[in-house]
Amino acid sequence: MKNYEKASDLLDLAIWLEEPGDGVSLEDIQQNYGVSRRTAERMIDAIRNMFSHIEQASSDSDSRVKRWRIRQRSVKTNSLISFNSEELAVFKTAIASLKRQSMDDKAKTLGYVETKVRRLINDRDKHIIRAPAEEMMKLEGLALRPGPRIVVDDKILSKIMDAMQGREPIQSRDAISPLIPIPLIHHQIEIAYLSRGTGRISRNKLMPYGILYGERDHYLLARRSDGSSGDEVHLYILNNIKEVEILPDTYDIPKDFNLEKFAERSFGVYQEEPFEVEWLFDKKKAQEAKNYVFHPSQEMIENKDGTLTVKFKAGGMLEMDWHLYTWGNHVKVIKPADWYEKIAEKRKNI
Repeated sequence: MKNYEKASDLLDLAIWLEEPGDGVSLEDIQQNYGVSRRTAERMIDAIRNMFSHIEQASSDSDSRVKRWRIRQRSVKTNSLISFNSEELAVFKTAIASLKRQSMDDKAKTLGYVETKVRRLINDRDKHIIRAPAEEMMKLEGLALRPGPRIVVDDKILSKIMDAMQGREPIQSRDAISPLIPIPLIHHQIEIAYLSRGTGRISRNKLMPYGILYGERDHYLLARRSDGSSGDEVHLYILNNIKEVEILPDTYDIPKDFNLEKFAERSFGVYQEEPFEVEWLFDKKKAQEAKNYVFHPSQEMIENKDGTLTVKFKAGGMLEMDWHLYTWGNHVKVIKPADWYEKIAEKRKNI
């Protein structure tokens, strides 16, 4: 284990030992940090040397199990606890996800928690991390749709995010003005990409623009480094990315690129040229359909006969078809007028 990893684990363990409860056992440490019993014992010894308030306690359920805890919150651990831009950005991501799922009450509660955490940050660090946290939020987007969830390789995703969130090395943190944020330096990547159609692996040098999380697939948005596609942004299915290498070459994401606006061009995440959409829900399902936000740009019209018309503009014909299937015969596509012919042709090419 690298030294910085050991230090991080010890700090995490010290904070854990201060939490209310019966304390932490050697077995807990082994399981949580993936270490041997001997290493767990060394970690407790190291904490004992660093903090004078550690004590051994017995579990109420099993007095034979030795457990440890720190009796009172230590000034040492309080001063070591800090928050980085990535951790703060997760709040915004989670709040956006809850809102998209119409869980506004939970989004509001989590917003209060975020505010409390931000108040714990000292004024100097606030200025340093605020701008990067806001910038990092622009790199991730959520496109939630009913359906099964897909599992993504965390190592692949982590490398991509590291490339997008890289920062210039800083020799002395004290030399930084608290009013100047640490800039994000975006690094190009090279990926090994599996084509679902041919089964072949290709290597591509890319400039990542962000991540879109959907229900069927999750996507990397990126522009090709060789300029072969101009300024066009392509979608790469995350699960088809088998390797990622972070390159030293850097790039800038255009200031006028907006991930949310990009996502709104489609139904789900799959990008096609947007077209006019009009759906007609029958009387039996009209009330139920009123509870859905099918697209951010939608317009709902309650018809006199009890039916419901939904209009919006977006691409993503196949994803619309997958969703419409869940409504059965209770919905009819009015626009595009040739919808059923077009979708039949698309299904042939899947």
